[in-house]
Amino acid sequence: MNANETLVLLLQIGLLLSLAVVLGQLARRLGMPAVVGELSAGVLLGPSLLAHVAPGLSGWLFPSTPSQMHLLDAVGHFGVLLLVGVTGMSIDMKLLRRRSLAVAQVSAGGLLVPLALGVAVGFVLPASLIAEGAERAVFAWFIGVAMCVSAIPVIAKTLLDMRLLHRNVGQLIISAAAVDDVAGWLLMSMVSAMATTGVRVREATAAVGCLAGVLLFAWFVGRPVVGTMLRLPSRSADPGVVVAVAVLIVMLSAAGTQALGMEGVLGAFFAGILIGSSRWVDREHLAPLRTFVLSVLAPLFFATAGLRMDLTALGDPVVLGAASLMLMVAVVGKLAGGYMGARVGGIGHWDALALGAGLNARGVIQMIIAMVGLRLGVLTMEMYTIVVLVAVGTSLMAPPMLRYAVRRGEAVSPEETEREKALDIGPAPDRPVGRWRPGTSSPRAAPP
Repeated sequence: MNANETLVLLLQIGLLLSLAVVLGQLARRLGMPAVVGELSAGVLLGPSLLAHVAPGLSGWLFPSTPSQMHLLDAVGHFGVLLLVGVTGMSIDMKLLRRRSLAVAQVSAGGLLVPLALGVAVGFVLPASLIAEGAERAVFAWFIGVAMCVSAIPVIAKTLLDMRLLHRNVGQLIISAAAVDDVAGWLLMSMVSAMATTGVRVREATAAVGCLAGVLLFAWFVGRPVVGTMLRLPSRSADPGVVVAVAVLIVMLSAAGTQALGMEGVLGAFFAGILIGSSRWVDREHLAPLRTFVLSVLAPLFFATAGLRMDLTALGDPVVLGAASLMLMVAVVGKLAGGYMGARVGGIGHWDALALGAGLNARGVIQMIIAMVGLRLGVLTMEMYTIVVLVAVGTSLMAPPMLRYAVRRGEAVSPEETEREKALDIGPAPDRPVGRWRPGTSSPRAAPP
């Protein structure tokens, strides 16, 4: 890094973070989660506005040179790994063991329905959106995979902003999203192989075996190792030692899954679950980490993600029509799939709708898939822009849809109240008003 690159990076971080915090607080005042304002900060500073209002300033502050962009992306990636890790620490494994069948049914519906709709859309989109030399079938599968994923970082931040992560529906949403992402990355590896060498049974078997190996390693080896690493610093009165060890565990786990050809966020999520379920962890010691991640690193990451959105591309009628079709299919697919899976799993109407709405956010995961498709020569730049627009659009739509459903869903149970206290989460501003009757298994909000 030379002096100019250092200066530009510091100004980028300062401007993105300040605008993300301001717009995030404004979004809260308007009754929306802060993530909406944080994503909007990047949109305003990106090619949609600043590049047109002040092209000279935009070109200097956000140059298109790969080296400068990678510096900012590295900072954002560090933040998203810690955000996913903190989310994993908040997962209630006892609840998930009780509701494992429901989680499997919700994730199956939220995966298969949008995957099928996305593949179908890929076969009807104009040929001008397919890269030269790419096969239509490979292109369609790329679209299908992009449609079926959910973005754990965006969903996690939304649930934290809305004070819903401690709720049963929030726990089910983040767990189903994790299952969908695992399956999505597995499908992504197979589709990437289709674009290069074709699908081979050996590669597909190796990908499935690798994922199973990671889960077994985390259960039989990761748990005792994490417990040992946390036991020693837990005796210290300095919470900074526990925070440092927790960050170390998250980073090493993310590096492990990345080295195996899977996304680092999966390793970070698994590490967070192991930390949160360890009997040696003191959540009060982890509070500074949670505060820093949610207040600094997460807003910076979402603002950086918003920089990728270029609304001027919608001036092309073909791009506008394709983007509208894909956005509609993306929303309908996740809502319908998640809702049907939840209803089959015995979940009530409004909570099932909340599950579908929560899974709707694609965010950075869909952006990564778009970049892979562009790099492999499957997607054109116009199609890449459409996928990114859908990713950001669904991320912005998920919070208000989730808020509407949760307000009409189940009232807060004693178990959720205890979990709220354990996670040190403040009262939810949109908590449904209702009374819990002891002995009932499905508390409902009192009718207006």
